[in-house]
Amino acid sequence: MAKARLEWRETARADLLAIVDYISDDNAEAALALLDDIEAKVDQLVDNPKLYEAGRIIGTREMLVRRNYIVVYAEDGHVVTILRILHAAQMWPR
Repeated sequence: MAKARLEWRETARADLLAIVDYISDDNAEAALALLDDIEAKVDQLVDNPKLYEAGRIIGTREMLVRRNYIVVYAEDGHVVTILRILHAAQMWPR
């Protein structure tokens, strides 16, 4: 089976940049470490897009990165689309 292609929505890129910018105000090293962690985990989705559980919105999945950051994505077997990257406080309960 061929690898899925990875696509980022502009909203997801903006989310990631805002998170990194916010954290870097207090700790630039921690911000870069989180950026690396999120990008590494997202890159793994092309090999195993169904690894994470179904999301709160039908047709999405949610990947927990560390304790407080959630990558919301959709996959169709050919493309993994990163939709949003949110802090857990931005999510509503299951």
